[in-house]
Amino acid sequence: MAHPGTLHRYTPSLTAFEHTPPSPTPRNTNTNTILFIGGLGDSPLSVRYPTSLASSLQHPWTLAEVTLSSSAAGWGTSTLAQDASELGTCVNYFRRRRPDGKIVLMGHSTGCQDVMEYLVGAGFEKRPGVDGAILQAAVSDREGWGAIVAGDEALKKSLEETVALASSWVSRGDGDAILPKKGSKVLEMFDAPCTAYRAHSLLAKGGDDDYFSTDLGDDVLQGTFGRIPAATTAMFLWGSKDPYIPKGVYQEGTLKRWARIVREGGGKVDEVNGGVIEEATHNLNDDAEEVVQDLVGRVVRFVEGL
Repeated sequence: MAHPGTLHRYTPSLTAFEHTPPSPTPRNTNTNTILFIGGLGDSPLSVRYPTSLASSLQHPWTLAEVTLSSSAAGWGTSTLAQDASELGTCVNYFRRRRPDGKIVLMGHSTGCQDVMEYLVGAGFEKRPGVDGAILQAAVSDREGWGAIVAGDEALKKSLEETVALASSWVSRGDGDAILPKKGSKVLEMFDAPCTAYRAHSLLAKGGDDDYFSTDLGDDVLQGTFGRIPAATTAMFLWGSKDPYIPKGVYQEGTLKRWARIVREGGGKVDEVNGGVIEEATHNLNDDAEEVVQDLVGRVVRFVEGL
């Protein structure tokens, strides 16, 4: 299926695909941009709901899906720091083209970790500011893999061995080296080569990717959610049937906890449109149309309120 749009080359090798808006953009007017960042293994159009969202946005809003070095099979050899740097270049590109327009970062799954790294990670003060941040399906890879191996002692042991091996390689300065898949039940399940650093970042408690684990204390979250800039309004969206959210977690309560910590740090959160989307799965690709439109409506109302 063909998707009309504009392919922006924001670096010599990286692009952002901007969906054609449903109605022509008036000349000499501002354009606001949602920059969508997918999760592990994603590339433009692999998550389907951004297409529905793009067709529902009204002028002056448009949506562009960002390609990073970590997109598709690159996730295992990249880092959040690199993603944040590339996102900064992308934001600057659209700022130059649309100096009076607003920009919102919208992350899906691990794209949410990219958004958090952009907002509060090392060097955040040097990155261009954004007007909003939407975190959809912000889940913990550490907890997700814990759920995958639960009940399978061989897989559980393999996961523990993978974390230990990755940690040892990182400690000795070999974090950029690719971990060997042979003989590792967990690494054989990965669909891309993975460095020791990335495996540790994703799977170890306190790894650089460990932003959303539900077992993290308020003191940890105050150093992440609590540092979201006041100029960036945040919104959190979870699906009630997201299989990567640990069983037994009170979803509404967790999102309210995150929002509380953002506010205590001086930030702003849209809890009217944010929250749990009933019947939604992780990326909504196979969800009913009314579920997808629930998400779309929440995002449209969020950006229109900025």
